[in-house]
Amino acid sequence: MASIHKTFQVDVPVEQVWAAVRDFGAVHRRLTPGLTVDTQLEADARTVTFANGLVLKELLVSLDDTLRRLVYASVQGRATHHNASLQVLPEGSGSRIVWITDVLPNELESFVRGLVEQGAAIMKQTLEEDAARTASA
Repeated sequence: MASIHKTFQVDVPVEQVWAAVRDFGAVHRRLTPGLTVDTQLEADARTVTFANGLVLKELLVSLDDTLRRLVYASVQGRATHHNASLQVLPEGSGSRIVWITDVLPNELESFVRGLVEQGAAIMKQTLEEDAARTASA
């Protein structure tokens, strides 16, 4: 099984980052706008539409406010297994985000790794820009 680990720093307080990450139905607005263009929430599932036309249904597996950890599983698409977690940890006055994705078949690793890399960069930019707007308001 391919396991993709992405850790990155965000110059935003942990509470603010966690509020955005835990908003399961707003990934297209609060975390990865441009990469994702729409999210439809249905109970503990979301249907995410990506800019490239890819549409995935993702189930909310776990939402832990104490650990600031969100886990979801994709149940559509080419992957026979796709499980991911995002955890937000304090890092000085900012945050560290740990994003772990496990996927099968292994042949999808490169594609999924590309989405994670792109998603992390957009997430960092979006969170920091939102924090700057909030601070100046």
